[in-house]
Amino acid sequence: MMQYFLTAPSTLDVSINLPASKSISNRALILHALSKGNTLPSNLSDCDDTRVMIRALADMPDVIDIMAAGTAMRFLSAYLSVTPGTHLITGTARMQQRPIRILVDALRTLGAQITYAGHEGFPPLCITGSELTGSEIALPGGVSSQYISALLMIGATLPHGLNVHLKGDIVSRPYIDLTLQLMHDFGAQAQWISADCISVAPGGYQDTPFLVESDWSAASYWYEIMAILLMNAQSEAKVELRGLFKNSSQGDSRGAELFARLGVRSEYIPQGVILSKGETPVSRLEADLVNIPDLAQTFVVTCCLMGIPFRFTGLQSLKIKETDRIQALVTELRKLGFIVHSEQDSILHWDGERCTPDERPCVDTYEDHRMAMAFAPASLVFAKLCVRHPEVVTKSYPSFWKDLRQAGFILAEQDE
Repeated sequence: MMQYFLTAPSTLDVSINLPASKSISNRALILHALSKGNTLPSNLSDCDDTRVMIRALADMPDVIDIMAAGTAMRFLSAYLSVTPGTHLITGTARMQQRPIRILVDALRTLGAQITYAGHEGFPPLCITGSELTGSEIALPGGVSSQYISALLMIGATLPHGLNVHLKGDIVSRPYIDLTLQLMHDFGAQAQWISADCISVAPGGYQDTPFLVESDWSAASYWYEIMAILLMNAQSEAKVELRGLFKNSSQGDSRGAELFARLGVRSEYIPQGVILSKGETPVSRLEADLVNIPDLAQTFVVTCCLMGIPFRFTGLQSLKIKETDRIQALVTELRKLGFIVHSEQDSILHWDGERCTPDERPCVDTYEDHRMAMAFAPASLVFAKLCVRHPEVVTKSYPSFWKDLRQAGFILAEQDE
């Protein structure tokens, strides 16, 4: 088992070329494939999730192994339902434990031919593509936005278009809006026609040149590093993050606003954004993260390391991610001496309660890229912090450890 022992620098002055957005890359690839065009999107992410998507769409083998890529599983399941041929789509052992019944039921309602090749309600799936004649589906608004996005994207190819009715509270709305924006970019007509209904007109997509912007989720770990450094009065610390836009269609760009409350200033320049010392951090942070669940680990760890009590709600999707992120956070933070509590499988809160940290804390990453990246900045507080299975970052940010080295972090690799 590989593990890194991290030693952090005392200050920071670095320019980082962030990876392209995985969320945008994977949506753009599906839309490109549905357009049957020749102009592949440019600046695609080089992360694992996007690589498996590119390989699947290029080769279309009988058996498609998407490994641990949840986005690819959801998006390709919908894509294969409208694409001629029969394919088995599968993934890692953990992927075969992640529920997909809601998406399968919705696709079947539209006329899709899908059977479970393993346990009912979970991958792998056997899918035979055909023309889907349905045009109306209803889903709980609290399901993963990737289910909704998968359905919306194929909606424009259906003969009668698609109306998606969402019941109850809608989580991760910015990801839905991102999908709608990209569908527009590729020539489709899709819009909210009420607070809980989206209409997609028939007509398909156009072959469109498309440039993928940098990833705001990846930026969050650099904001975290800055917040912790600035807490220790490193007012000269500075980070330039290239390829970000202030008016981004990525929901995770909202992270900059929350980090402003934790003392990090964002200055937008043509090349991206410069992070520096901002206002005095708040004494307590409360926020509904329902629209930015991928930033939950970043903010939970940041607040603990800064000693800022918090209450974060809207975390109901965290239990079905790469791991049960709520339980993983509670477990790993206790190793660092922080007693974090969970409620109702959707709330995490900390009131400053501490315990004795492990003498030499070693963070487990649970096959979850965001666990590794959210905990790496803890090396600013815990000397020679150990991170197990650091290779998991290739899922979304393959150059993360290389970029940390560029910033002055020392990474000692060791096999256990």
